Amino acid sequence: MLDIKNIPADDDARLIPIWSIVIAVAAFVGVEYYFWMVLPEQRHHPGPPLGFRIYFNLSWGLLASLYFLMVGYVSKDAPRRAMSSRFWIAICFVLPGGIGAVLYFLLRAPVVSRCPACSTHVQSDFHFCPQCDYRLSASCGNCFRTVRGSDQFCTQCGHELATDHMPARLRMLGESSITERPRPG
Repeated sequence: MLDIKNIPADDDARLIPIWSIVIAVAAFVGVEYYFWMVLPEQRHHPGPPLGFRIYFNLSWGLLASLYFLMVGYVSKDAPRRAMSSRFWIAICFVLPGGIGAVLYFLLRAPVVSRCPACSTHVQSDFHFCPQCDYRLSASCGNCFRTVRGSDQFCTQCGHELATDHMPARLRMLGESSITERPRPG
């Protein structure tokens, strides 16, 4: 039997705030109320077939709720990327049909974190801090491509990584992943 509690939730899904979920549910219910209760009362002729109405009503309700979920996601994701959340929320509201959300995903910056040594904001794909030269991730000392902490040689240029004097925190990560692997035998 599958235990739902052990399935890890996606980190991006956690960025959707509660207020956005509440507004999305209210938007879905409001759209459904309008299409099922208000709109049929205003018609003077028979409506479309029931199957078409169900499809049409559910589609518009889901689109309205997804719109508010996206706005909530942008409000939490933009600050992680050192972008203005107010600006991007306004873009999402102003540009119709989800074009603002598409623009956000096309133009968003990488996730920003802090350097552990000097607390400077650095992009997550940086190997070294631009202010203090602190090594942020395991990388080859010859070609500066990303390597795993457990690698002994660079997969791109063949450089021996042991000569790079990898920081102790990265060496510990590499050694722990080596010891956790089962040995063939």
